[in-house]
Amino acid sequence: MTVHHPMKNLAIVDLDQPLEGFRNFLSSWIYRPDGMTVVVDPGPRSTIPVVVAALKHMGVKKIDYILLTHIHIDHAGGAGLLVTHYPDAKVICHPKGIRHMVDPAKLWEGSRTFLGKVAEVYGEIAAIPEKNISYENRIHIGNETINVFETPGHAINHLCYQIGDILFLGEVTGINYPLEEGLYLRIATPPPFIYEIYRSSLEKVAALDVSHVCFGHYGYREDVKNVFDTGLNQLDNWMDTVAKHYGTGSDLNEEEIYGDLLKNDRGLSLYGKLPGDVQSREKIFSLNSIRGMWDYLKEREKKPD
Repeated sequence: MTVHHPMKNLAIVDLDQPLEGFRNFLSSWIYRPDGMTVVVDPGPRSTIPVVVAALKHMGVKKIDYILLTHIHIDHAGGAGLLVTHYPDAKVICHPKGIRHMVDPAKLWEGSRTFLGKVAEVYGEIAAIPEKNISYENRIHIGNETINVFETPGHAINHLCYQIGDILFLGEVTGINYPLEEGLYLRIATPPPFIYEIYRSSLEKVAALDVSHVCFGHYGYREDVKNVFDTGLNQLDNWMDTVAKHYGTGSDLNEEEIYGDLLKNDRGLSLYGKLPGDVQSREKIFSLNSIRGMWDYLKEREKKPD
């Protein structure tokens, strides 16, 4: 169990997986304002024992809220299992995701189809009792207020949570990898992707007054303006680069597009500083995001002006 405390009352729990490069990638956040306990994205079923051990180590007797940024298996798959350990916990989820978490059979099958072996490693999605799960756009906890923002783009059921000066991002700005110096940022635009929706959500969180941002993947940063500026720049650059290739009329060549992005993208400029196994992981997810953008351009072309 590895737990870091980047600031008072805030802990990040590493949820490393037995998959190539899946370290410094997935985490759960534990925030404890005014004697209350909030868990953000408890992670997949396979690592709930790690989260429970961290909570016990921190002396947590009760979870007040489990906040789900979205219902993808790596963020929310174990939430139902965590509730069995803390049955009074209130789970907050986007309204479009609640029914899938109460009865996750279709979500689990979709995860297995899309992720294959990775989904099996994460473990079957655990159902959340209906009485434990709801949606609120503002939550009062002790002397704190949790502001909830709908931020579709990476997923239609994506939410971000602001507690004081801290913003829990989920994947609205993509993926951060912690380096000693500089910012590595990689967009997360899997299909189905809609540029306008993704950008609108990114602009929404960029306008918030916060001093710390906490990523679903991975870690936290204090250079908030740099994160958002890089994220917006990256979104537009990827879209322009994919559109340039699409405009040639050739078939999709993700490898060629990715090669161009490694040369021209601000967020990927430190790709070469990543460990080799992490580079492999990042390439796989990047190719998937390129496919999301390519599909968006195909769909847009079908629609009449």
